[in-house]
Amino acid sequence: MNEKYPTSSPSVLHPEVYGEKGWTYLKFSFTYYTKAIECFQQALEQQPEDSEWNAGLAIALYRKESDSQKGSKTSLNIEESLAIKQLRRALQINPADGVLLSMLAIRLAVYQNHREAKDLIETALRTDPDNPHITRYVAKYLRNQGDVDESIDLLQQALHRTSESAFIHHQLALCYKRKKITEHHGNRKAGQRWRRQCIHHLNRAVQLKPTFVLALADLGLLYGEEQNLSRANELFKQAAEAPESSKSIQQFFHVRYGDFHFYHSKQEAEAITHYTKGLLLLPHTWEQKQCAKKLQQIADRRLLTEESDGPALALLGLVAKAEGNKRKAVELYEKALDCDSNNEEYLSALLELRMELH
Repeated sequence: MNEKYPTSSPSVLHPEVYGEKGWTYLKFSFTYYTKAIECFQQALEQQPEDSEWNAGLAIALYRKESDSQKGSKTSLNIEESLAIKQLRRALQINPADGVLLSMLAIRLAVYQNHREAKDLIETALRTDPDNPHITRYVAKYLRNQGDVDESIDLLQQALHRTSESAFIHHQLALCYKRKKITEHHGNRKAGQRWRRQCIHHLNRAVQLKPTFVLALADLGLLYGEEQNLSRANELFKQAAEAPESSKSIQQFFHVRYGDFHFYHSKQEAEAITHYTKGLLLLPHTWEQKQCAKKLQQIADRRLLTEESDGPALALLGLVAKAEGNKRKAVELYEKALDCDSNNEEYLSALLELRMELH
């Protein structure tokens, strides 16, 4: 294309080339989202009003922002959200894009702007009610708002139109998981029924997408609940061998694998390994808090049996450091060294903490 229609500079590509590269990067994993954003931005420098490139940039920013905030409360103000700004920009050019409307609704709900989000969802459904892409985002919005049954109805309708969607099966599994959690205590049979539904849809999701780490990890833990430990281990191994995923997904995986060993396989050392990895990946997330909580439980239980348990004290030191309480971490590592004065790991951690405090 550049040979037939040369641009002003040999280093500048046609906007169509940048745009197609952007869509190609979006099809790959999260690691390419930044490249996709750059490509769409370069296309828009030459064609700022193009609806396709504006939509592509909005989708790329939506995915990157959603992924970076997964499991944690956003520290951004709504005015600072690049995804929301670009989604609004893309919708100015194409107000009838139901996918962008539903994406914007999901992002607005994160910032507690529920009234506008609800209006956008209703508009998206009126715009193209049979579009499975719109359906899955609307269903995700409804589940996040607690409307689980309505979300299930929408997803089941979408499944009739496109049964080969790993995403829709995963979303259905998350809905049934929510029902399992809420109904398990009052009705054991209902809890078992929803668990079977979870397992069914997660199995379909990983059949359709064998590298779907979130689905693999959830499915592994469910098989752990059923004491099918060999199948659970197979799934966790499959997830561990999947191509590199984002830190938030890795953290989710380690929480689930840690829970499997903590509750079901009863291999405490393995649970500690995975909770520790999860603890150190991303700060201020729900997953990090879960890892810290479980490590604290393990250490406290061990210290009840033996007050001079060096590894347990070091675990508490690690948790304190991860939570930002460095002075408490120093005290705990000093106690751990009192129990094992030649331990290089404790000494190294203590020296590093003292340097950070001075």
